[in-house]
Amino acid sequence: MALKIVASQCTVCGACEFECPNAAIKMKRDVYVIDPAKCTECEGHFDAPQCVAVCPVPNTCIAA
Repeated sequence: MALKIVASQCTVCGACEFECPNAAIKMKRDVYVIDPAKCTECEGHFDAPQCVAVCPVPNTCIAA
């Protein structure tokens, strides 16, 4: 399963992009999006999804 970013809540801080071990997060049209084909929810890299851990706005990176 992949995560997604709630565009209306995203502050475009960029914290998530640099924490993603799969380079699944990119800027598109002034907001960050997660490529579901690349997102593994950090499985095999971390115990928890890093985008969720570093996002300053609660419930912005959520299960798709």
